[in-house]
Amino acid sequence: METNEINKLETIKRLTVSCLSTLRPVDNKNRMHTAEIKVYDYYELASVIRNLMRLCIVALDHDSAELPITIENRSIDVGLILGIALQLFPIDEFELLNEISILFPAGCENEDENISKQ
Repeated sequence: METNEINKLETIKRLTVSCLSTLRPVDNKNRMHTAEIKVYDYYELASVIRNLMRLCIVALDHDSAELPITIENRSIDVGLILGIALQLFPIDEFELLNEISILFPAGCENEDENISKQ
């Protein structure tokens, strides 16, 4: 293997350790992972769950686009839902993809073919 390719592989290994952080393995047997959200307390967790459920109710009921009258507080805290989505957004993984795209720019497969023919 060429020195440049070895350096690229070492760079990818280093980047994967620092950038693949959104998912954490539960165990090695079933290949399951966890994603973590941070909340202040049980009340905030309950608020997240209730707002997600409200959002789903509105999404399912296209005609009325309202929550049933039986639900006391009918407002949806969209900011809270978006905050959770931001916590789960894998920005570090996108950084890794960016670094890999720099190491292997589009069209580099032609370079590899030319090197192997020489």
